[in-house]
Amino acid sequence: MANPGYGKRSAPDQRPRTGHDFVHLLPRDAAIAAYIDGLCDGADISVKTLAKALPYGQCALRTTLNRLQAAGHLRRGSECVATEEALLWVTRTFFSRTARDDEWWAAFTRGDVPPEPQRSTRSRAFILLAALGRTTPALTLSQASCVELEPQVGEWLERGATEAEILHALTEGLPVRVHHAARFVGRRLLDKLPPLRIAPVRQVVLRTLECSECRAPGSPEAMPGGVCGACRGTADEAPRGPEGAVPVQGVRARMSAVRAGLVPRAERTHR
Repeated sequence: MANPGYGKRSAPDQRPRTGHDFVHLLPRDAAIAAYIDGLCDGADISVKTLAKALPYGQCALRTTLNRLQAAGHLRRGSECVATEEALLWVTRTFFSRTARDDEWWAAFTRGDVPPEPQRSTRSRAFILLAALGRTTPALTLSQASCVELEPQVGEWLERGATEAEILHALTEGLPVRVHHAARFVGRRLLDKLPPLRIAPVRQVVLRTLECSECRAPGSPEAMPGGVCGACRGTADEAPRGPEGAVPVQGVRARMSAVRAGLVPRAERTHR
């Protein structure tokens, strides 16, 4: 395990593990990626530590980590963590089993991860209704009944209800005998419809990424593939920041000029 604040940090919303998660990578890169994927959060994944556990040298491991970053599986950066006493910036190495593009990593850095597209051909509401009879045989529904009741369950979900809450509302305190399951479920969905819930305020995340070559911090948009423009050999198209801002390369010179113009404390006049 790494020191607190360092080590592996798993990215959110990853798909379940399969046997072909890293088949698009070179064999060595796939093997190292699978090893890192199996480590718990907080594990030390520096090249020195990996070299002690894997049959590869530090140069080979460093090359592989850069390739994993280019493939969208890894990013290096910093994150602000709040404690009871202060706000601390800690080093993070984010790893994603699911390959992500630069747009996803930029959203992740802002704390606004885009949702994964739904692959199911059926809605959550239909699946919930179709599976209702597995745990409660008295409420077994036909396909036609599931289609008919699907909009009502969808309204529950739109109001912020969870699947567990819907199941509890439908199955709690059942009568001794249910004569018409579809009519019974529809009545409960109508009578127990919850009020509209106010969406929680999205938490502001303070997070930056670093260039994998020079370790300079920067915005995700300026580092496609995790590499800054200087290390890619490309110059910035236009200066960033508000109008009149000091260019990055001129900040130190400007600060030196400001310090040189300061009056020593001993020579200051007190009013």
